[in-house]
Amino acid sequence: MTNLETAPAQELCPAGHPGQGPCVQLWPEREVPLGGVRAMNVSRTLPQRGLPTVGAWCFLDSFGPDRVAMSVLPHPHIGLQTVTWPLEGEVRHRDSVGSEVVVRPGQLNIMTAGRGISHSEFAVLPGPDADGVVEVPLSRGLQLWVALPDAERHRAPSFEQVVDLPSINGDGYTARVLVGEFAGQRSPATMFSPIVGAEISAAGGIGFPLDPAFEHAILVLDGSLTVDGQEIVAGPLAYLGSGRDSLAATAAPDTRFMLLGGEPFEEDILMWWNFVGRTHEEIEEAREDWEAQAGLADADARAARFGLVEGHGPDAGAEAGRIPAPPLPGVRLKPRTRGGKPE
Repeated sequence: MTNLETAPAQELCPAGHPGQGPCVQLWPEREVPLGGVRAMNVSRTLPQRGLPTVGAWCFLDSFGPDRVAMSVLPHPHIGLQTVTWPLEGEVRHRDSVGSEVVVRPGQLNIMTAGRGISHSEFAVLPGPDADGVVEVPLSRGLQLWVALPDAERHRAPSFEQVVDLPSINGDGYTARVLVGEFAGQRSPATMFSPIVGAEISAAGGIGFPLDPAFEHAILVLDGSLTVDGQEIVAGPLAYLGSGRDSLAATAAPDTRFMLLGGEPFEEDILMWWNFVGRTHEEIEEAREDWEAQAGLADADARAARFGLVEGHGPDAGAEAGRIPAPPLPGVRLKPRTRGGKPE
């Protein structure tokens, strides 16, 4: 999925971390419309003013449940990995390295942008009924980005889908490990920094080990969770700080949540639109390269920086076209500091 804001803010995400031990901070979600009046709205909890990253996780949108069909035309990325985790509905992913797959709940898509990639995402719709009506199925899921460290951010783009994720049956909880290692199980997904991401379902009192070198956060999807006496409900991102070697919590019945974490990211990153870079000039160059591909013949587009996403040519009907880059703002960047308080 893309960041479809028509005037995305530039954000400088300073290196390091808040410099504190365990805590529970609730950072509120904000609703972001992705396009026009019929487009999908998402709840965004990363980045935040004062909390731009959790480990290398630098972007987190949750969407649905809704019956708005996802229809995201080809768009570019640099310097990041996209992590797509559907909860309801199916999405067809196509990209400029030749991938075309359908991702379903319980499956994980990882796209490594590196120096540059483009892709599209469209909801998989059922055929029309006897009256010719297509009922859009419920759609719900998470879209996350992971910032690539400097040594890896210019690598060749790639894509992988993981359909066999490790699962854990713990005391009062079950978990699926999306990325990294959790409770002794490691995901096969390719990542480039110390990181963890797990979906956990729980009820009652639970406990599990954590890496004390990581900072962690929780996003409740369903139900509620109580940590250190603080109730966490669906919506805000609960930042748990660093230095925890375990987590004890009490979950309401049928609670489901995402655990995210990683070593504090020790590099300044600059995020704008769908790009993660280091300088204003780098972002500006990426934008110009994407716009320069508009109108190129297919052979020339395939050879260009962001490549060609097949299946979106002039004869593709509703799937024809591309997403143009919004204009850059007329100001340069100002740093955002870590360690602020939730708004």
